[in-house]
Amino acid sequence: MIVCLPDELPAEALTAHQLHTRFGVAGTLKPQFWAVAQLRLWQRQQMIGLRKGRPAPCAGGPVRLLDLQGMRHAAGVGAGIRYQIWQQVVHGTRPAIPWPVFASRHLTDPQKYPFEAATADFLAQPRVNAMRMHAAATPGPGQPHTRELEMYQAGQMAYQHYHATSAIVGDALLTADGRKLAPVSDAFAHRVTYLEQALRHLDSVAPDQRLLAVAL
Repeated sequence: MIVCLPDELPAEALTAHQLHTRFGVAGTLKPQFWAVAQLRLWQRQQMIGLRKGRPAPCAGGPVRLLDLQGMRHAAGVGAGIRYQIWQQVVHGTRPAIPWPVFASRHLTDPQKYPFEAATADFLAQPRVNAMRMHAAATPGPGQPHTRELEMYQAGQMAYQHYHATSAIVGDALLTADGRKLAPVSDAFAHRVTYLEQALRHLDSVAPDQRLLAVAL
């Protein structure tokens, strides 16, 4: 979750206990953001959870001191590489029905369509099996995952834009006035709606607005 911090909130209040007390968010600070290059000493003091590195990761800070454009570009490039791998992995298979469709059907009538049946139907699809087989044969980070099947099937540009924008707005956003923006489900359409809303909000905030990334 990305939290837009109120101006009056002091940096020393950003502890797990304070986050839960002030925002109702139970989590820990996450080094999600990149600080801009060549921070001055007085600027470094404004950053939250700043770590060493190039680019230097941090949990947050003023928008003007966060390299949001660099983050978007890097995430998009990485997504493009994964998409090329995915295309090779699923070559020759038919488009598959994504998991949220099976999950929705299960939640609509759990008695007639139990979770086990939904899982079995999803995993029985050739494209899903191709992805699972690739993950089993080449374990490690950065491999195509079945949870993103719907995003992959939307096309390379959509997949890259999805990850580029998600890099800076996360899975949910809490505004400075307490409004929570989040997808209503895991369906890609609902995730896109959230990204549109979150990006519009970030475009409207002042350069001194502090952002904070929290792992829930």
